This record gives sequence, C-alpha cells and structure tokens, in this order.
Amino acid sequence: MKTVPLKLLAFIVSAFIVAGCAQKKPYHYPNYDIIKPEITCKPNRKNIQELLFSYLGKPYVWAEEGPDAFDCSGLTYNIYGKMGVEIPRTASEQAKMGKHIAFQNLHYGDLIFFGSTNKRSKRINHVGIYLGDGWFAHASSKDRRVVVSQFSKEPRYLKRMKLCRRYLSKDERARYMTCDAPLKKMKITTNRYTTPWQAGMRLPKKAVP
Repeated sequence: MKTVPLKLLAFIVSAFIVAGCAQKKPYHYPNYDIIKPEITCKPNRKNIQELLFSYLGKPYVWAEEGPDAFDCSGLTYNIYGKMGVEIPRTASEQAKMGKHIAFQNLHYGDLIFFGSTNKRSKRINHVGIYLGDGWFAHASSKDRRVVVSQFSKEPRYLKRMKLCRRYLSKDERARYMTCDAPLKKMKITTNRYTTPWQAGMRLPKKAVP
C-alpha cells in the first residue's frame, strides 16, 4: 500500500482548513457582521438620490446595511459606502464625523441625528438623510421600512433632533471626514463570509431585538 507524501498530506489538510474557514455564515437575526458596500459610483448628490430612491420601501431589519434591508445607520453607511466615502457603521459613531451644520443650513445629503426628547441627553439613536424643504429619508423602525418623512407633519422628530452633519461640501469637491472624538474600531467583512437579510426571508417580529 502506497503512503501519501507528507508534503501532499499537509497540503490536503490545509486546503480543508481554508475551505472550512471560507464557509459563508448563514443568516441569523440579528446579524451584527458589518458588510462593506461595494463601490459603484462617485460621491455626489445625484448618486445619493439615485441610491436612496432605489432603497425606498425596503424593509427595516435591525443591524442590516443592505442591499435588501436596512436599519437607520445601515442605510446611510451603505449609501455613502457605495460612493467610496467610508463612514462608521452606527449612528452614534457617524455623528462624530463630518462638518457640524445648523438645521437652517442643511443641504441635500446631509445627515440628521436624533435621540430622545430630553434636551440634556446627548445619546444618538437614529439618523436620517436630509432631502430639502423639511423632508428627510430614513429607515424607520416604526414604519418597518425605508420612508420619507416631513418635519412639519411629524414634529416629534424636531424635538428629538440633536445635531446635523455634512460629509460632502456643497460643490462636492471636498469631504469633511474629521472626527470630534475617537471612533470605535469595527470589524468589517464581505458577502463572501456572511449572509445579510435577503428578500424572501421572514421579517423579525420585533423591529429592535
């Protein structure tokens, strides 16, 4: 009986190990793996609009960053990531970056950050994308989908608003990516190693676990 050479045996064993490590994780709610978006376009407001309109109506699923489902910061993370603008994954971390903008100076594509109605609280728990004339888009846990809202029709959002940030300058030539505070390090992965929520899967009973 012929014996397998040690080098060949070692190669076979290592191949099995690599194959095992590369297996894609099945979806499990909530999926906290952060999937980095593939860059598909340049950073400008026209592309923000096109990406956003393609996502309207998509379901809200906690911890998802698309392309089939989003939570609030997953939506903003995906849109800016698709344009090659790297921002943090969570709303609280996204609120640390960019240029601070007064509400009356908001421009299309700026981000608006929300918290509780307690004015003393600085905690951020929601983010939306400003569209102009008091309109903004966001992945809403209440509506369970990506929607467009109007401040005048839903004044509770004005009471919850904490601050506004801009990542792209008005002429889109500059990027405001400075941080006010240290950012938390977050492990990023790809679709090769993990499975996001996909169309056809059952929606979780609770919007927030």
